[in-house]
Amino acid sequence: MAFNYDEYLRVEKMPTLWCWGCGDGVILKSIIRAIDAIGWDMNDVCLVSGIGCSGRMSSYVNCNTVHTTHGRAVAYATGIKMANPDKHVIVVSGDGDALAIGGNHTIHACRRNIDINFVLVNNFIYGLTNSQTSPTTPQGMWTVTAQYGNIDNNFDPCRLADAAGATFVARESVLDPKKIEKVFTEGFKHEGFSFFDIHSNCHINLGRKNKMGEAVQVLNWMDSRILSKRKYDELSEEEKIGKFPTGILKHDTSKTEYTQAYKEVIKKAQEKGGH
Repeated sequence: MAFNYDEYLRVEKMPTLWCWGCGDGVILKSIIRAIDAIGWDMNDVCLVSGIGCSGRMSSYVNCNTVHTTHGRAVAYATGIKMANPDKHVIVVSGDGDALAIGGNHTIHACRRNIDINFVLVNNFIYGLTNSQTSPTTPQGMWTVTAQYGNIDNNFDPCRLADAAGATFVARESVLDPKKIEKVFTEGFKHEGFSFFDIHSNCHINLGRKNKMGEAVQVLNWMDSRILSKRKYDELSEEEKIGKFPTGILKHDTSKTEYTQAYKEVIKKAQEKGGH
């Protein structure tokens, strides 16, 4: 039986504004399928997005949604979760939005271990604003801000999230939607900060401008850079350069979730005040 997406979408907003072949639609469908698999009530879900192509996702999902200012999606989401700790908060943000202007918010949300599900739509470029270098743009690639080839070192977002304290870290790509759905389902159920680095294709503002061809060729390039964690661990350190492991990379249940810790602060304050 075909999956019915209509009950989860604002169908009046269809079709989307994304370019044909863009991976954002694959990620949107994977989020919906994970929510359905868990059985969340959409009235209890809030999806927060930032600025960029992925920022449009909050326009299309039929739940509580907030489309925020550039780089501030995690800050808004933190406030929403603190005020409504029983609700399910999902952040969708691009690599520029999440790791550049919003990088400080991202690492501190990881550090706090607040129960937010952070979906990084990682297409290695500022896609919406015409191809500026992002923190994940590979070295040597052309961008409008690096017209002789990008010389910046780039982040491995999963290593960054792990080091900052995220307790669930996973990576997949739009090449395999079922695997995305699987890690979303596991991560959404996790009590703590869940970080998902989802590699997605921007064949317009990354691919064409770097003479990579159309969407399929960009997907093939993405596929050449990822492999399962098991296969990645078998590589030498030299062979690991430019490669990224996929799957669930970290799942730590030993740390207290932030809103639960804050309940203890409230309790102590009330006891001291005599209430």
